[in-house]
Amino acid sequence: MSAGTILLWRHGQTDYNATGRLQGQVDIALNERGQAQAAAAAPVLAQLRPARIVASDLVRAHETARTLAEIVEVEVAIDVRLRERSFGDWEGLTHPDIEAGWPDAFAAWNAGDHPAGINAETRREVGHRFAEAVLAAAEPLGEHEILVIVSHGAAISAGITSLIGQDPEVWRGITGIGNCHWSVLRTNDGQRPSWRLSAHNVGVREADFAVAARIV
Repeated sequence: MSAGTILLWRHGQTDYNATGRLQGQVDIALNERGQAQAAAAAPVLAQLRPARIVASDLVRAHETARTLAEIVEVEVAIDVRLRERSFGDWEGLTHPDIEAGWPDAFAAWNAGDHPAGINAETRREVGHRFAEAVLAAAEPLGEHEILVIVSHGAAISAGITSLIGQDPEVWRGITGIGNCHWSVLRTNDGQRPSWRLSAHNVGVREADFAVAARIV
């Protein structure tokens, strides 16, 4: 068995997001805007009645997941394989900081290559662990049930790429995903790849964040 639908939800905004710092696996909480984003998105996702919610162990993802879990009364499970990509020595730095300290690695990264020598995970490594976690979480569910995964931008992009049968290290067909936006995968009726992307980078209106901010 397996869930027929997987919804991949990125966490809300943090201060690192707002100031352009590379987050990676730094464990930073949602800021006020991120809390409002989660509060606005959760009722929309609750209408789907997810059967299971699994989140990264990093607090920004777990906080986001809880806003939905409290509405649908589904416990949040944690899987460390859903963590953001590790960016090693670059975590917590801005792009100008990185370019100044590692000009060659930064140029390689901007060109789509792996930045060597900074202790970062490869996209392939991230996509593999993410896909493993998603498939394990989906396996106990039925074809009419929905699984919600709450994770991080780079991890979700690499994970989608793996799940639709591509190599995240060389294939760049998935755009980034905004804070508190989500993407949807559905089973592919026995065809290859096993999953297909049916929606990507979907979110609630900006005006809804302001309304939510007044009630959280």
